[in-house]
Amino acid sequence: MLGLAGFAASVAGLANQVLHRKLSASQMEQITNWEYGKRWRTLPADAIFPASVSYPPPAGLYGDPALTLAARRVGVAGQASCAAAADPTAAAVLDHDGCQALLRATYVDDTDSYVVTVGAAVLPGSAQAAAAARTIAHATGADGLGPAVRTVRFAATPAAGFTDSRRQLSGVVSAGTYVVLYTVGYADERPREPVAGDTYTDDEMSSAGTGVAHAVLSVLAAPVPAPSCPGTPGCTGGWER
Repeated sequence: MLGLAGFAASVAGLANQVLHRKLSASQMEQITNWEYGKRWRTLPADAIFPASVSYPPPAGLYGDPALTLAARRVGVAGQASCAAAADPTAAAVLDHDGCQALLRATYVDDTDSYVVTVGAAVLPGSAQAAAAARTIAHATGADGLGPAVRTVRFAATPAAGFTDSRRQLSGVVSAGTYVVLYTVGYADERPREPVAGDTYTDDEMSSAGTGVAHAVLSVLAAPVPAPSCPGTPGCTGGWER
């Protein structure tokens, strides 16, 4: 009986260790960040930057709530550093928070009127990405254009003449470990000028930019699976690559 009692106590102790084993909050965050962060290395460019993006029109511009607008990808740029692919102000913020790379692509809307260059900056963690996006969103350049991604031109497309000097507006969004910057301009040779006074143009350009940016984030920052503890019954936290 004493032997059985000792055996039962040892089993109970082992069960208590196994059933209550779990990762700390910081470990769980580290695992989640790793899951987000591996995507830019493993996914093909065509997956990160979809060939076509649908987005809703600006509120109040069209009467049909089912109507959607579209933009198509005209090219994907090579991987670059944040210093090379973003304005100095944006690059300084991103590099301060540990930017590893910046991936860019250019889109045109379905009327060939607007051009969008979008850039996905890779940060080491969700907290750094959120902090960088907040800082960039609240900064304004001397010309009224916020810190932005540099444009990428592609010959023989409506984006062939889309240079930095033709950027009309810019913006930033973030999710997961990514900061996505976008900049929008005309496909023709109109020079940079404030579009905030033209509600129609400002809203439609903004819709195009945010639509493309969120499409990229929907891939890179899609929800990651909850960490698990393979082979450990009752484990409530853990991870296996």
